[in-house]
Amino acid sequence: MWGMSYKVVEYIREDGFSPYEEWFMGLDTIAAAKISTAILKMEQGNFSNVKWFSGIGEYRLNWGPGYRVYIGQEGNRFIILLGGGTKKGQQKDIDRALELWGEYKDRKAQQKKK
Repeated sequence: MWGMSYKVVEYIREDGFSPYEEWFMGLDTIAAAKISTAILKMEQGNFSNVKWFSGIGEYRLNWGPGYRVYIGQEGNRFIILLGGGTKKGQQKDIDRALELWGEYKDRKAQQKKK
């Protein structure tokens, strides 16, 4: 994955709502900068802090309350930002990311049928 560039975008629900943006906008300035740096690293192909499971990835930041960014991968170079959280709410955040990823895949399948 190193050396390749990736397109990283937010998942936007059918109603125009971005779960990732809602989470990100609630962060303080320093946390937002750290998360933005993590996104930049992913765009550059650095997924060393990502643990993949159940079809999604969890980017772990070992800083502050242990921030997490939840992602899905579409194709070889397309990363979808599903949401974020902290170590404390990890299971709830994982469950939400899995739900959103399923929703994304369902919408994608419906679009292919049209």
